[in-house]
Amino acid sequence: MKVCNSKILKNEQVIDNIYKLVVEFEDKIIPGQFFMLKTVNNEFLLPRPISVNDCDGNSVTFLYRVEGTGTKVMSSLIEGVEIQALGPLGNGFDVEKLKGKVAVIGGGIGVAPLLYLVKELGEQADVYLGFRDITYEVNEFEKYANKVLVATEDGSVGQKGFVTGLIDFSNYNCVVTCGPQVMMDAIMNECEKSGTMCFVSLEKRMACGLGACLGCVVQTKDGMKRVCKDGPIFEISELVRM
Repeated sequence: MKVCNSKILKNEQVIDNIYKLVVEFEDKIIPGQFFMLKTVNNEFLLPRPISVNDCDGNSVTFLYRVEGTGTKVMSSLIEGVEIQALGPLGNGFDVEKLKGKVAVIGGGIGVAPLLYLVKELGEQADVYLGFRDITYEVNEFEKYANKVLVATEDGSVGQKGFVTGLIDFSNYNCVVTCGPQVMMDAIMNECEKSGTMCFVSLEKRMACGLGACLGCVVQTKDGMKRVCKDGPIFEISELVRM
């Protein structure tokens, strides 16, 4: 883990309120980890947790959605200026556990932490991406995965409906997912029915990213755990589901 001011190499709009930020960073990053990002001049009080979208050893890429003051300010930062970066944080995916045929399922901005994982898995992974209407990142996944299938709620791209309708869960040894909670709940239910191992990347509001503030706890069979420190990756057999 490092705390540093990193130079921005690129910060561009992908679509509407989705941006891609690339900053200088040289260190090992595990797929599924995240950073706490903040402007150097502290234009907003708390850093924002942003998952790693990709990295190449010299830089790290973040795909993020503009939702509030902090991410709005981040979207205005230009190439050459610096940003405060604390990370990499969290446990990340244990790629050694992802054996056999893997379904990687992303919904909306939940696709962000899955690209770097698919880059590691290569043709071992079948990718399923769900969006409300406008799609993004699809061509990036196609560079590495065995196949990429898309669903949109309005039917404008790919199959009309929810991404879960594209998948026969019994065909896979393992499932990995990140996205809206309702989507992940449906996926976890299907995996429990089929007996398929499943890992989820959870999203929670975070203040510190270090496990100190206890603002991002989730209930597990071994008690309360912190999404920032003990996660954000959990196997569903660990979680207490309501």
